[in-house]
Amino acid sequence: MNNNLLLPVIMAGGSGTRLWPLSRELFPKQFLALDGKQSMLQATIARLNGLTGAQPLVICNEAHRFLVAEQLRQVEALGRNILLEPAGRNTAPAVALAALHASADGQDPLLLVLAADHVIQDTQAFQAAVRTALPLAEAGSLVTFGIVARQPETGYGYIKRGTAIADGAWAVERFVEKPALEVAQAYVASGDYDWNSGMFLFKASRYLAELERHRPDILAACRAAMAQPQPDLDFVRVDAAAFQACPDESIDYAVMEPTDAAVVVPMDAGWSDVGAFAALWEVLPQDANGNVHRGDVLAHDSHNNLIFAENALVATVGLRDHVVVQTKDAVMVAPRDRVSEVKQIVAQLKAGGRNEHKIHREVYRPWGQYDSIDNGSRYQVKRITVKPGQKLSLQLHHHRAEHWIVVSGTARVTLDGQDHLLTENQSIYLPVGAVHALENPGKIPLELIEVQVGSYLGEDDIVRLEDRYGRA
Repeated sequence: MNNNLLLPVIMAGGSGTRLWPLSRELFPKQFLALDGKQSMLQATIARLNGLTGAQPLVICNEAHRFLVAEQLRQVEALGRNILLEPAGRNTAPAVALAALHASADGQDPLLLVLAADHVIQDTQAFQAAVRTALPLAEAGSLVTFGIVARQPETGYGYIKRGTAIADGAWAVERFVEKPALEVAQAYVASGDYDWNSGMFLFKASRYLAELERHRPDILAACRAAMAQPQPDLDFVRVDAAAFQACPDESIDYAVMEPTDAAVVVPMDAGWSDVGAFAALWEVLPQDANGNVHRGDVLAHDSHNNLIFAENALVATVGLRDHVVVQTKDAVMVAPRDRVSEVKQIVAQLKAGGRNEHKIHREVYRPWGQYDSIDNGSRYQVKRITVKPGQKLSLQLHHHRAEHWIVVSGTARVTLDGQDHLLTENQSIYLPVGAVHALENPGKIPLELIEVQVGSYLGEDDIVRLEDRYGRA
């Protein structure tokens, strides 16, 4: 097996909020650093080390593209390898786009399809399962990885093993939807069922052939979308109208269930899809009292809690079996066995027209980030960080004026056609309607405070005249 023929395809298109307030629609869980070090996306890439030398192909949606690019850049895995979905159409079309893209130059790589938001604690066991699957996929099988079920779970689908076809591999007898508890108990007791992980390995051509056989409508739409892919920085764009016409279908329903070539390779690697905070408490290291603490936490007589403190001290007394999450703009407290009900809070936020379900107070942009540290009826204060060599769009505002004060670094400010170079403690005023741009020409991050004053302070009061990142 030539390692260069094994292409990881990482699906990073989710926008769920099951870990709210840590995750938001515009900052879902795959971008969270739950261990305080690497994000889940970065950890997915890291566990490929030693398995393949190929750069991963990452599939994401438009809204997350700059987050993905920045996280790939941080782990030196960025290089025109981000495939953008114009709209969510589930996993079968997403993998079809990847297969078409990967085989466009005449190659036929093995596609290792992974989710960006899974936790896998045992990298060695993960890689061993992939290596077991390699010759099967080379021979034409469509391999799915089943997670060895240690206890009954009603939140996962199951795969029933059929006839053994190789050491550590079985034909798939059938896929099963999420079962009731007593049914799940029977599955685990039988030893014939694994959890459905949503990870796969197959040849690009083999997947496309099976898709052609079982769902030609999906393949036709994806072929039309990939007819003339457009490179854009590190992104590959497909035809939006063609892809939006594609049916919404999972890879399980479209291909894996109807095919007669499905094979399951069991994997026992400390896997979790981290579907709720309760699962996160189970997979993260606990202290002697069963607590998982992240951030500035003080606890007295507290046991079996999961506590995240983003930027403030969180203290507990006599607390048991709870989840406490503090972020810059929200605090969530819930019994650990009821954290799945956080979706009710998210629904209330949406119904109330609020933004806390969608974005964090701190927002990431391709040029850096900003943090809205204070606001009132006619003013807003932001802390802005611009990465070295990056530039905000040339823009104007109809409803607000701005005042910029440089805290550290160097700013090149374009104001109505004139350039101004500002350093620490210097400031500049930008009147309503002024055409302006901000750039960091230096080698260190530019930090500044922005004070906005006006009748309307929304982000949609930005008229972009020029933008190097292709934003409207």
